[in-house]
Amino acid sequence: GLHTLCGAGDIRSNNGLAVHIFLCNTSMGNSSDGDFLIVPQKGKLLIYTEFGKMLVQPNEICVIQRGMRFSIDVFEETRGYILEVYGVHFELPDLGPIGANGLANPRDFLIPVAWYEDHQVPGGYTVINKYQGKLFAAKQDVSPFNVVAWHGNYTPYKYNLENFMVINSVAFDHADPSIFTVLTAKSVRPGVAIADFVIFPPRWGVADKTFRPPYYHRNCMSEFMGLIKGHYEAKQGGFLPGGGSLHSPMTPHGPDADCFEKASKAKLAPERIADGTMVSKLDAFMFESSLSMAVTKWGLKTSNCLDENYYKCWEPLKSHFTPNSRHPAGTN
Repeated sequence: GLHTLCGAGDIRSNNGLAVHIFLCNTSMGNSSDGDFLIVPQKGKLLIYTEFGKMLVQPNEICVIQRGMRFSIDVFEETRGYILEVYGVHFELPDLGPIGANGLANPRDFLIPVAWYEDHQVPGGYTVINKYQGKLFAAKQDVSPFNVVAWHGNYTPYKYNLENFMVINSVAFDHADPSIFTVLTAKSVRPGVAIADFVIFPPRWGVADKTFRPPYYHRNCMSEFMGLIKGHYEAKQGGFLPGGGSLHSPMTPHGPDADCFEKASKAKLAPERIADGTMVSKLDAFMFESSLSMAVTKWGLKTSNCLDENYYKCWEPLKSHFTPNSRHPAGTN
């Protein structure tokens, strides 16, 4: 099934987003609401579209844009995340001073090879359409994939997250997570996104005189964190693969107490971050939005998966404030 966890805005005004969780064995349909950015967490997805086929597996993502018909074959227990945006499309972020290359490079995005299915089965095809947040079904005799070719650039596409070229701090301080943006869906306000898709891939941490994990902060954005495999560097026991966390705008958050103590005492030698048992695989990602997302009844109650004790990971934190020294004894 497809279950909505949270979202904001309104499809009728073509402005907003929704975060879904999917668990499936097979499905078919298209969305008239918005573009789907699909992040598989477990199991491969063989996606059939009017434009061709895509095999998408964990550590890859795909985008199926609004109005495209698609069907999914799976080979095992399968689940993952979907970020849906209304009225806008995903695109690469502006690189600014980074220049021509870096982050997700255009050459690494793949589109399907043209393919068609010339089948007719009386009443044999059911097309499920997602429209204004509800699902509708229609029967037809002909395959929805009887499109021989197309022209233009409105196509589905996929991307392997291992191809992401990480930009990072090489001197001191902790850079804003926007340096990890793979795709963005812009709003009408410059520099403010309806949605950003951000990843935290394996990389080298070399910053000196710095608390290297994400610092404690409040944010003008909503942050939905998801986990593909392993653990998130700032909350090693925070949530499991396939789970997620939502930090609303201006809600204080940051590393848990164990992460704080470990990072505060660690020797600041060059180290690999987010490797662990992953071996060059992505573990955590973030759906970020300038809109304030509300959690659905399914996410709060029906799913029966809400962690009532999530806040307790910060309770053991202690004050280490030393007013008379910028570099207290014993720090790196």
